[in-house]
Amino acid sequence: MKFSVLLPTRNGGKYLGNCISSVLDQSYEDMELIVCDNANTDDTPKVIESFSNDPRLKAFKTEKPVSVIENWNNTLYASSGDYVLMIGDDDFLLSGYFERMEKLIKKYNQPDGITYNGYRYISPEAISKNAPSYYSDPYFDFDSDFRGEEKFPPERLHSIVHDMFRFNVKVPLNTLPHLWSRKVINRVDGDIFRPPYPDHFALNSMMLRADSWVYLPEKWFVIGVTPKSYGHFVFSDDEQKEGAEYLGISQKFEGQLPGNPLVNNMHVWLDLLKENHPEHLTNIRVSRVNYVRHQVFFWVSQYRHGSITLTALLRLLGKLNFLEWMGLVASIADKKCLKALFSMVTILKASKINTFYYGANVLEGISNIEEFSQWICNKNSTDK
Repeated sequence: MKFSVLLPTRNGGKYLGNCISSVLDQSYEDMELIVCDNANTDDTPKVIESFSNDPRLKAFKTEKPVSVIENWNNTLYASSGDYVLMIGDDDFLLSGYFERMEKLIKKYNQPDGITYNGYRYISPEAISKNAPSYYSDPYFDFDSDFRGEEKFPPERLHSIVHDMFRFNVKVPLNTLPHLWSRKVINRVDGDIFRPPYPDHFALNSMMLRADSWVYLPEKWFVIGVTPKSYGHFVFSDDEQKEGAEYLGISQKFEGQLPGNPLVNNMHVWLDLLKENHPEHLTNIRVSRVNYVRHQVFFWVSQYRHGSITLTALLRLLGKLNFLEWMGLVASIADKKCLKALFSMVTILKASKINTFYYGANVLEGISNIEEFSQWICNKNSTDK
């Protein structure tokens, strides 16, 4: 088997049909779609059954709900492909994906991983009630040092991981923008999916163990943001606890500040990464200055879009000690910091959508991810 597409799902029946169709409607035969029904109580079983005539579909169900991490690992261990792709039940794979990846695998002599770009589709009410649809093109804003199609050696991959410890994220951290080889998965000791964010730990672990990796500046997916996505819980201020329960995570470490759970959980998985890969990360430390800066930016953003009061903001700022304030002042010389600060103070009307999602545009007349994929493909054809 050349490709395994992993699809663990928990009560995502409303979106699942579009996701499965995006994989199975492709004519490529040398692949399998592994769907794990995590004791779902919605229409998921009916949706899966509607695709049962396709021999590429392999579905199984747990007797009782398991954690996100266990669900992901169960799906991986049920697969057999030489290359593995993890997709969410509210995501979408664009046509021609497998043929393109197969050509790259042959061209670069079976690399350990391939990274590419895509689009983001934010469904109605994913951010707040009565909100329209939005989209981002591209999904991820790669730095200028990602110049074009290129094969990365181990030292470049290690550099990307080391930058994570400075909260400088140079590649998307979720799974869909990356294709992984079974070889590199097997080089990671133990389960590759671990809390708090299974995709983040897995990707960085494999980049530390990879011999080669290919970057492709093309768009091959649509990542969906829906009311059931973890991002919905993070950015809906009253639901962060529910989001943590959804993933079964706990964010606790020395020096933790209140604020963005994505930043706090990044600190947690960076510590876990260092613990599990001492041969690569012995002298690498999590940047306290950049951690504090990200949380302060989050506090200010919350105040600007009305989630906290000025009194609450001042109370949060009062938690910083003298050295942390000095670090904030010194960090202003950083170009990315200046750009973020300039954006924060010059946008007169702050909104959650522009605060938390790169390049989000309002999208009228589109109500689901399949409609969006058709729209964006037609748009690209017309623009050529």
